[in-house]
Amino acid sequence: MEMKSCRLGDIAFITKLAGFEHTKYIQGNCVREKVDDTFIPLFIGKTIRDGKIDTNFDWYISKKIADKLPRSFLKRKCLVLPYVGSLGDLAIFDASYEALLGSNVAKIELNQDCEFTEEFIYYFLKSPYGQSVLLKDEQGGIQKNITMESIRNVILPDISVSNQKKITDVLSALDDKIALNQRINRNLEELARLIYDYWFVQFDFPDKNGKPYKTSGGKMVYNDQLKREIPEGWDVKRLGDVCNFRNGINYDKNEAGDKLYKIVNVRNISASSIILNQNDFDEITLNSKLADNYLIPEDSILIARSGCPGATRIIIDVESNVIFCGFIICMDEFDAEYKLYYTLYLKGLENTSATKTGGSILQNVSQETLKRLPIVLPPEDVIASFNKKMHSIFSGQVLTNKEVVELIALRDQLLPLLMNGQVSVEKMP
Repeated sequence: MEMKSCRLGDIAFITKLAGFEHTKYIQGNCVREKVDDTFIPLFIGKTIRDGKIDTNFDWYISKKIADKLPRSFLKRKCLVLPYVGSLGDLAIFDASYEALLGSNVAKIELNQDCEFTEEFIYYFLKSPYGQSVLLKDEQGGIQKNITMESIRNVILPDISVSNQKKITDVLSALDDKIALNQRINRNLEELARLIYDYWFVQFDFPDKNGKPYKTSGGKMVYNDQLKREIPEGWDVKRLGDVCNFRNGINYDKNEAGDKLYKIVNVRNISASSIILNQNDFDEITLNSKLADNYLIPEDSILIARSGCPGATRIIIDVESNVIFCGFIICMDEFDAEYKLYYTLYLKGLENTSATKTGGSILQNVSQETLKRLPIVLPPEDVIASFNKKMHSIFSGQVLTNKEVVELIALRDQLLPLLMNGQVSVEKMP
């Protein structure tokens, strides 16, 4: 790729909140809830998620404090990016409101007269090539980071402003379609949860006449274990009585191995919804005598132990060399017909005390916690009807997920082709 010698630092102001500024001005002055209109959001590392700004802000700070930190006070359109932790992610701050840089977030504020747009730089830095340039000098052990100087040293391609706009128009159209598909999947998941709640929490599943069971007078009996009524003839067991739980592999990536594996980690779970996205697994060579014990069977449910404790995902059409790490519990060896039922039951417990036990740093979910959970077991004919209703919902999610993967691949392939002229932007309408 032909590059013009144009450093990002030459056409933009790139900075972060200094450590002493955080200690002097931020600590003790930020609040969880916005007090009034004189308080503005504080951007921290988790504020930037998947190319967007998460507006469910954790912290707010007074404008009086922000005025004392003019370099970090966000009033103009700029790019914001974590420089610790979630490296490579970034978003565009549109300046429709004011905010302040907190810890671990930098800004790229373009000079007024520069011949680049924020949108083009966003797509360039998000592309595989841009990521390799941005992160080539990453440093640190467990907590990876990049310096302001490494951001400033990014070399930008020589593209006219008019062509930058054409390129970003094409890529943003793909992003719009990706976002639409993701909204469709969220709606499908919400529909699945509503049906589950209607059938198995309210117990208004269709009776033999197709009418809602409980509302239509279906017989209910009191269960001492649950301290509530359930349909007559339904059983209650502990989750540990109907399935097997296994903790994931603990490994040393520096040890020699003889077989290549793909490994599911907490990052993969947090980046997915109800169906695990299999397109971004890390690859690692491990000792097969050990690692083969952690291969994921087809009918499995994965539950995060930490990071996002209790987060539950199913994996569909799992490849033969996929294993799971020590931060994940695999639930398997259960009746496959109950897979979706168990999944939605556990999804309903996410972020509740039912799936959490104490941890020294993170709240962890343990096998013992899960094994003790009481679960109502509907009869097989009800589960068969439920699965039939769920089939179109989950099939739709699978197809939409595949299309998202294809669109992301197309977007990432298009940018370098557009920049180096292999695909002409001049002929674009």
